[in-house]
Amino acid sequence: MTAILTIFTPSYNRAYTLHLCYESLLRQTFKDFVWLIIDDGSTDNTKELVDSWISEGTLNIRYHYQDNLGMHGAHNTAYELIDTELNVCIDSDDYMSDNAVETIISFWDKNGSDAYAGMVGLDATPAGEVIGTRMPEGLRVTTLTDLYDKHKVQGDKKLVYRSELTRKCPPYPIYPNEKYCPLSYKYVLIDQQYPLLVVNEVLCYVEYLPDGSSLNMIKQYQKNPRGFSFFRKVAMQYAPSFKERFRESVHYISSNIMLGNYKYLLESPCKWTTLMATPLGAMLYVYIQYKNKRIAK
Repeated sequence: MTAILTIFTPSYNRAYTLHLCYESLLRQTFKDFVWLIIDDGSTDNTKELVDSWISEGTLNIRYHYQDNLGMHGAHNTAYELIDTELNVCIDSDDYMSDNAVETIISFWDKNGSDAYAGMVGLDATPAGEVIGTRMPEGLRVTTLTDLYDKHKVQGDKKLVYRSELTRKCPPYPIYPNEKYCPLSYKYVLIDQQYPLLVVNEVLCYVEYLPDGSSLNMIKQYQKNPRGFSFFRKVAMQYAPSFKERFRESVHYISSNIMLGNYKYLLESPCKWTTLMATPLGAMLYVYIQYKNKRIAK
């Protein structure tokens, strides 16, 4: 029987925490899956550690090394390599609930089809507290956009996608000297094609480490303005409301001021909204500069 799920883990100098994911995969109640590790240019002992796990022969592990491209570059590579029906990303500082694989595969076998993009489940803290809020009881199908905008769900959620869709969706752009583009780019595009099935169960335990992107977003804004500008244009186009389109415009303007690109209005897909958002965009730029100076001290 061929595995239908790939768990992929982008990793950059995370040998010190990667074992948590490995140990959670050893505990899985169903082990018919592939663990794909994308080593994004690590200079620690990640390769030696993974080689030792491969030699144990307990799990089906694939290891791929590449020069450092950033999280989104590692995702691009993973989506090119994945050959199973479904995939889910478990970050190098996270780990799966013991029955996560069984839950995903059994739920998909029962409910999944080409009519859906995949499924969305819950993330929780290591203490077991759901990140943000649970999804509404009785909600069976939703897009990710509607989950947050219409149903007012909060917090990160775990996404399981059909690999056909993540592979066919245009890759994240790679810009020189930048290491980040919001991963939501692909999720927004997939939202326009198919909805997600809802699994109101914890699939992943998440710990936000000090060196993770979630806790360093202000720095990310300043270091990766092209990646953010690219994403904001896409987000503006598909925003579910004027409020969200305006918010994306504010961030788009801020990124372009960082770039010194004052043609941003001509390049915006929503010119009137962007024009109205310009004062706040300039204020956000000043705020980000201020926060980064404070962080640097």
